Amino acid sequence: FEWLQSRSSLISDGSVVYAEGLWDHVTMDDQELGFKAGDVIEVVDATNKEWWWGRIMDSEGWFPASFVRLRVNQDEPMDEYLAHLEEAQAGEEDRASLGLLLGPGLPCKEQMRTNVINEIMSTERDYIKHLKDICEGYIKQCRKRTDMFTEEQLRTIFGNIEEIYRFQRKFLKGLEQKFNKEQPHLSEIGCCFLEHQTDFQIYSEYCNNHPNACIQLSKLMKVNKYVFFFEACRLLQKMIDISLDGFLLTPVQKICKYPLQLAELLKYTNPQHRDYKDVEAALNAMKNVARLINERKRRLENIDKIAQWQSSIEDFEGEDVLSRSSELIFSGELTKLSLPQAKSQQRMFFLFDHQMVYCKKDLLRRDMLYYKGRIDMDHMEVIDLEDGKEKDFNISVKNALKLRSLAGDEVHLLCAKKPEQKERWLRAFTDERRQVQQDRETGFTLTEVQKKQAMLNAGKSHPAGKPKGMHQ
Repeated sequence: FEWLQSRSSLISDGSVVYAEGLWDHVTMDDQELGFKAGDVIEVVDATNKEWWWGRIMDSEGWFPASFVRLRVNQDEPMDEYLAHLEEAQAGEEDRASLGLLLGPGLPCKEQMRTNVINEIMSTERDYIKHLKDICEGYIKQCRKRTDMFTEEQLRTIFGNIEEIYRFQRKFLKGLEQKFNKEQPHLSEIGCCFLEHQTDFQIYSEYCNNHPNACIQLSKLMKVNKYVFFFEACRLLQKMIDISLDGFLLTPVQKICKYPLQLAELLKYTNPQHRDYKDVEAALNAMKNVARLINERKRRLENIDKIAQWQSSIEDFEGEDVLSRSSELIFSGELTKLSLPQAKSQQRMFFLFDHQMVYCKKDLLRRDMLYYKGRIDMDHMEVIDLEDGKEKDFNISVKNALKLRSLAGDEVHLLCAKKPEQKERWLRAFTDERRQVQQDRETGFTLTEVQKKQAMLNAGKSHPAGKPKGMHQ
């Protein structure tokens, strides 16, 4: 904890120490300090390992230390922070007092780049040790105790952290090769991030599983023998005094930290530097990785809603919606005609990736839906129809579109009430195909365990009276 001690001594000396928010800290407690990711916090007291006291403008309070990162260079001018202050206070703040925030002046850009490079290398080495401690100190010991842990439990608690450990060792090896020990500011490490940008996607599985890990671990920690066992593992591995759930949060924090570190590195890299273009591209790549992880997390949260929606539909038939789909793209009411009957029917349509489900509303209880069928969108073409005579159905149509199977053996005519509704549906069908293509490219799939768990949760939440509707 040398870094913490040094920061604490800085604070006690009267120096101003700043941290940046990694995540939003939303709180209803007036003793706590709320902030958003990216906000700059002045750290007033860091003597407690887990909770620090901080200040943002005229607000003060406690906040979790794990929600922030300390700035690499505490002396840099805080342009963004000052701009935010000026905007918020509309010029009321005296510029002289704001000047106190600037610190003793900016060292040369090369020295700043050296600081950032050294921090990246130092945190990577620490992280590898951290992962090694978890894999060898905890997982290895747990596997020996088959009387206490099943493989499924271990997979839930630790996720794919062993896979992350193997990857991070390879990544660090690449960084070390590009690290210039004598002149760190000349290091060219941007290419390492670019080379491994797809490998970082393994964090998605870990981040998505992390809430389940916390739940599983919390259950075990209610039993004394598990508390003693995990503490023995920590002591045997000579790990710092943090609980296992604290250690398991680190990979989640780590993947969020890369874009922040690269943004800081880019700030202190001259455009003429040989590493500039690679660092710029690496920053964009790691932002995309973070976006992808967030998107996958959002999709996983959506599957519970889809499962609950399905459980609310009367007379549902066939495979679960989740067997093929994980996103509701659009929903709404349309008039449907299908060959060969060509009978006009009012139906509620729910467009998911890969398929569209349609239901009938109950005449008396309009919130009650009855399952009537589904359309396989993977084998359909969408045809925009002009108002007028439609040859397949031999009728005049308005605001209509047609779904026809690629084999030609299935045709559905769908009519909206207004032209803008039809246009919205046409966009939705385009979005559905784009979503399917993106999922194919990024390899997004739901595991059987995730599907089953969602359906199980839905069954528990709707034992009787079934609320209806799922809106996009």
